[in-house]
Amino acid sequence: MSGESLRTLVEEHWSALGARPTTGDNRLRVSHLPVMTDQGPLTAAVDHEGHRHLLVPINTHRKIRSGLDGPVLQLRKRPLEDEDTYQVYADLACLRGDLNDLFTGVCVDVLTAVDRAPENPVKALYHVLDRWKALFQTQGPTLGPEQLAGLFAELLVLGQLLDRDPSAHRLWLGPKGHRHDFSTGNAAFEVKAGTDVSGRKPRIHGLDQLEVPADGSLCLVWFGLHRVTVSGSGIGFLELVKRTLQKCDDEGALIGLLAEAGYRPFEADRYRDVRFTVGEEKWYEVGTAFPRLTGSALLAAGRSPVSVMDVEYTIDLSGDAPVAMTPDEVSHVIDRIVEESA
Repeated sequence: MSGESLRTLVEEHWSALGARPTTGDNRLRVSHLPVMTDQGPLTAAVDHEGHRHLLVPINTHRKIRSGLDGPVLQLRKRPLEDEDTYQVYADLACLRGDLNDLFTGVCVDVLTAVDRAPENPVKALYHVLDRWKALFQTQGPTLGPEQLAGLFAELLVLGQLLDRDPSAHRLWLGPKGHRHDFSTGNAAFEVKAGTDVSGRKPRIHGLDQLEVPADGSLCLVWFGLHRVTVSGSGIGFLELVKRTLQKCDDEGALIGLLAEAGYRPFEADRYRDVRFTVGEEKWYEVGTAFPRLTGSALLAAGRSPVSVMDVEYTIDLSGDAPVAMTPDEVSHVIDRIVEESA
């Protein structure tokens, strides 16, 4: 069963369980899932507070690791019994209803991993949690206004790539420290954003940020953004994150990239009121006539860039030159970078 089919299935189970009446504070409404282990099937559950659970059957004497106790995820050992059966589970629960969609992604990963290794479901569970839990538990500094605008713009570009290829998150290398935000090695995009209405003035970091890949191409993408406070106007930052995750075929990988870029799902409340309108979107081909400082240009001029460090500068694209690309040209370069990544 595909990941998307599993996602739909487990969501249907939780929705059906949530519609049932509660029968007690310490009771779970449960429904078996079609993934088997030596101890029995994995099970979806909903508690009296509406929190979602994934139950992994274990041996009675099996110990469960400690340390995962909120604020988003909770893991504990839980026995369940009815008139006919008694079974002990590793109970993974989501304590934040607004993160249910991400919890579904975690559970789909668990179901897939257990299906591949049904003889040791707890090991499969731990493997998945080790990939995900730091994203929920590690708190970092709040993204500043410029960082938010920059990440928002990068997600807008990523969304266009994902529209063509749901695996295009693999091209987003900026969070990992690559000199270009998106790259196949030959083709690259560098994304800049500004909220200053005075013009297009991207800040360039380093002598290699506008260096064109050898025998390749580079585009600078500029977004003029306006921060808005009126609910319903513009695009909410969290709305854009959710939309991008829905387009991607590997939510876990994309959530990891978002975390490296400074955004973690459990910190969503920090950014609930962040909204932008897109004033303009301009794409430029970075060629010989494009205004820039690069190491290769300094070498060509007989100057060594080796001892030049921490270079930052601003370029002004507010005039008629350089000329921005046409919509057809933009569509072509997006198609090309996706095709090169295939």
